[in-house]
Amino acid sequence: MIHYNEAPDIKQKIEDIKNKLVLNHINTSRVFCIRSNGSKSRGIIARCHSLPRIMQLSLGTEPAYIIEIISENFDKLSDEEQLKTLIHELCHIPKSFGGGFRHHNVVTKAKVERLFKKFKKL
Repeated sequence: MIHYNEAPDIKQKIEDIKNKLVLNHINTSRVFCIRSNGSKSRGIIARCHSLPRIMQLSLGTEPAYIIEIISENFDKLSDEEQLKTLIHELCHIPKSFGGGFRHHNVVTKAKVERLFKKFKKL
């Protein structure tokens, strides 16, 4: 059984990344951070979930994103790899912050490395 809990430590890291990299399109009040435990996922470290436009309209709510950390895989990473993972997940959020999602043809390892190096310099 998978258990989900809020992850305030991840939320703080997300806010720090957003501020240092000046990712002003990301509304961190609408980015929710969750740590899951009990997942059988082997190669997945984290996921970014979005609330699609049709759901927003149907529910009468604003765009939202969820960063899910797979505890069994994420927590054993070095601080550097955790940071790269969080940068990667934030890169999935498009500039419109409208509920859409950037796929891996846009979110590349090279882009994440560039942003990570910039973050470390700040």
